[in-house]
Amino acid sequence: MVKSYFPTEVAQLSTVFNKLQGQLRDRWVSIDHFDECDRQILVVPSLSLDQQELKKIEGVHYYEERLLVSIIRLRNPRTQLVYVTSQPLHPSIIDYYLELLPGIPSSHARDRLRLFSTYDSSEKPLTQKILERPRLIQRMRQTLKPQAAYMICYNSTALERELSVKLDIPLLALDPELLYWGTKSGSRQIFAECGIPHPDGSELTDNSNDLAVAAAELWERQPRLQRMVIKLNEGFSGEGNALLDLSPLEGFAPGNASHRERVRAICDYFPHLRFQCSTEIWDHFQCRIHELGAIAEAFVEGSNKRSPSVQGRITPFGKVEILSTHDQVLGGLDSQIFLGCVFPADETYRLQLQAIGRKVGLNLAQKGALERYSVDFIAVPQPSEAEFPWALHAIEINLRKGGTTHPFMALKLLIGGCLNPNDGMFYSSHGQAKFYRASDNVQHESYRGLLPDDLMDIIVSRQLHFNASAGVGAAFHLIGCLSEYGKLGLTSIGNTPQEAEEIYNSVIDALDEATS
Repeated sequence: MVKSYFPTEVAQLSTVFNKLQGQLRDRWVSIDHFDECDRQILVVPSLSLDQQELKKIEGVHYYEERLLVSIIRLRNPRTQLVYVTSQPLHPSIIDYYLELLPGIPSSHARDRLRLFSTYDSSEKPLTQKILERPRLIQRMRQTLKPQAAYMICYNSTALERELSVKLDIPLLALDPELLYWGTKSGSRQIFAECGIPHPDGSELTDNSNDLAVAAAELWERQPRLQRMVIKLNEGFSGEGNALLDLSPLEGFAPGNASHRERVRAICDYFPHLRFQCSTEIWDHFQCRIHELGAIAEAFVEGSNKRSPSVQGRITPFGKVEILSTHDQVLGGLDSQIFLGCVFPADETYRLQLQAIGRKVGLNLAQKGALERYSVDFIAVPQPSEAEFPWALHAIEINLRKGGTTHPFMALKLLIGGCLNPNDGMFYSSHGQAKFYRASDNVQHESYRGLLPDDLMDIIVSRQLHFNASAGVGAAFHLIGCLSEYGKLGLTSIGNTPQEAEEIYNSVIDALDEATS
């Protein structure tokens, strides 16, 4: 079992952790630079998030595969990668990623890759499983060289901090003490500090009665409000969101009823919230409010809305770098569930996204944050006479690697090149602009039973696999999820947005035809 720590012990852990993180300046090198030094990178792709919310994502235990794009680090000839998973990875999946490495013999890279597994499929974060196995930790310590190693993860919590200290290596991730700034309420506070437009909303509440009061006050500030979003403070990918439609409560609108009557009506209506997850019920959601907290936020109305995002990084040297912009593809009952993304975001607001993303990054850096962050927006078309064609409303900050991280890393893995901040475009080393469409949710019941080798047979026979010489084609992730859940991750790269879309659709057509 994972040890419980007294407050004084937590303080000691934090002190050691902070000292270790100070070593990152001597060990971390940007992926854009050729690293000739001895380096060891431990990848712990644990989804250390609320496990009840994770259950809503089908095949979520296979999401540990998404950070396999970290194999890109093996193109540095003196770098070793140590990758840990809950269950052993299929050898074909490892071979697939190694074959994608440009300019490096796969056998040379394979010799510098070490795999560990907990052999545990239980519903716990991977990092917790590792901490529960002191013998595994000892074997990992024997593999790692403390003077040359550092650790990366999907998201940082007290579990990752503890593992970092036990292994005596720094963690390239956020200090868990700063996790508040990635919650819904913390995001809203940063937006306010930076003067960034964001929807009107409430303070954090921890029970349904206070939430009803906050929702009533929001309605009173905006009497014409049609809908609200009720958000769990630590929800992710839209899974912790519920929609409150105010039209059935019109009789209790401001001017039609007292504040007390309005609060009572909203509270009574909570069981009728429209949940993004079809299996969610109010009784369970209400318990989650007590555990995680929740806010009420104005729903941004408008036709032809879009959901762009910007992704950045804060380096160990405190430098803020903008990595990418995306237009997100959303689904679910009210289009609030993340399904995939298109790179780059639309040119009409791409540079605005970068500017706002940098402003948020600088604020986070001042607070001591480190590594990946992203900001999600709602974009609404503006009248022709407006200064900008789209109004951007910031809705949340994510302080972790997310759904737009691994597709962009795949682009870096396959193409090289870099982002030009002047136009937000990604160019290969030959100056060719690159575009992609990506998804974690290429899924169909008929795909169940397809093995990794079957996938390769289908794609290669259609010549849809990534072609290194042409710099276009399809790359896959979540391959282990395919047989059990009929679900696959896909990044289709093209020289134009149209070509990326065509490759994406061709992969779907090939899978459909092969399994029909």
